[in-house]
Amino acid sequence: MCKRGDGDGDGDGDGVTATLQSDSHGDGQNRERERERERERDGSGDGNGAGGLTRCGRGPKRVHMPTLIEKPTRITAAGNKPKLIDEYVGRVNNKEERTSIAHMRSPSGWVEPGQRPEFDEYTIVVKGSLHLDFEGGSMDVAAGQAVLVKGGEWVRYSTPHPEGAEYIAVCLPAFSPATVHRDE
Repeated sequence: MCKRGDGDGDGDGDGVTATLQSDSHGDGQNRERERERERERDGSGDGNGAGGLTRCGRGPKRVHMPTLIEKPTRITAAGNKPKLIDEYVGRVNNKEERTSIAHMRSPSGWVEPGQRPEFDEYTIVVKGSLHLDFEGGSMDVAAGQAVLVKGGEWVRYSTPHPEGAEYIAVCLPAFSPATVHRDE
């Protein structure tokens, strides 16, 4: 059984829901004829377009509009030197809990406390180089490279090189002071 519709359930605007069922012969011809009639009534031709007809199981079409994020919120950073964090998406700027996206700029010689966050953090370095210490080693991530630190892993970020670093951090779920678990 498959409901097709235009918001009221059947695509014809009469407020009565139509339900398609297979024909008694099991050959699908009646069902296909009914679909053709709906497409002709609707004028969409493809059964998925203009009149709001939808694919089975998807329900009525919903109209979504892009949401402009006009500006980031400046976040206070942890560490030994001032670092700029501009959160575009996250708990502070737009109340998003599923992910956070922040543009970061840290000066040469910046070091933050180690942490064992509950979230995954993807970091894309745009300029300079970011240094990571982790259990079992360390690495530098240069401009044009990215790194993933999985939730539960210990990591300490720093920018020891003369140019500092500019990077984008994406956290899943969103960054939270309560879930970053910084070293004391």
